[in-house]
Amino acid sequence: MSNLLNNILFENVKKSNDNFTKHYHDTYTIGLTYKGVLKSFNANQSYDSYEYSIRINNPGEVHSGTSKQWSHANFYPTIELISNLYAQIFDERRTPFFERHIVENRLLFMKLHDFFTAYFSKEDEILIESLLIEALSELILSNTIYTKEYDKIFEDKKIVKNTYEYIKDSIDSEFTLDNLATNVNLSKFHFLRLFKKEFGLTPHAFIINQRLNKANNLIQKGIPISQASIEVGFNDQSHFTRNFKKYFGYTPKALKQNSNFIL
Repeated sequence: MSNLLNNILFENVKKSNDNFTKHYHDTYTIGLTYKGVLKSFNANQSYDSYEYSIRINNPGEVHSGTSKQWSHANFYPTIELISNLYAQIFDERRTPFFERHIVENRLLFMKLHDFFTAYFSKEDEILIESLLIEALSELILSNTIYTKEYDKIFEDKKIVKNTYEYIKDSIDSEFTLDNLATNVNLSKFHFLRLFKKEFGLTPHAFIINQRLNKANNLIQKGIPISQASIEVGFNDQSHFTRNFKKYFGYTPKALKQNSNFIL
């Protein structure tokens, strides 16, 4: 498979009727709705994703949703992938942020559809890469609302960034409000208030989300589910599975068993 797409998750899901709790990704989310509807919540606004619409989440954006007979395809390109392509277009490496959560653009939809079709059909690498670049270039040129200097996730949210890095460096630890607040030199009261205000999630939900993102990546790389759950700090397998399903809409076992993740 294309080097551009190493370690990038793809999903092709038929008739989802799941609810997705508030969560975020370290990557972009770019997806197409083919049938049904997803009612999603992003930045405290509600959006409906109907057939032939494109759904976009920027890295670190907290979102949730409720699906009904929702058939869709998603993939999760990294900040590095999008920023590298932006640099090739504009000769300046920056991180683009996209204008709208739901995009109605038939040309872009078809470019992304052609890319997904080639990927899931396991076409030649040169074709997949060409279609990927065409689709993402169209997205960058038509929907970028602003850019930032190429940097790490949450760079503009100091408390969240420092907490994110602290959690990421010791993901399997038992975190307390005391050590999280001390890490950013705040009282527990001010840490709780400012963290939720800056990010839209409680510290506990943030920790669970980061553990699940890490576990998802480990499972994709072939790590056994039980080992992945322990490595990210879940000692109770049923608790891990239940939370995984709430965040991603599918179980760890489904992720492990599906080649190219077709459900």
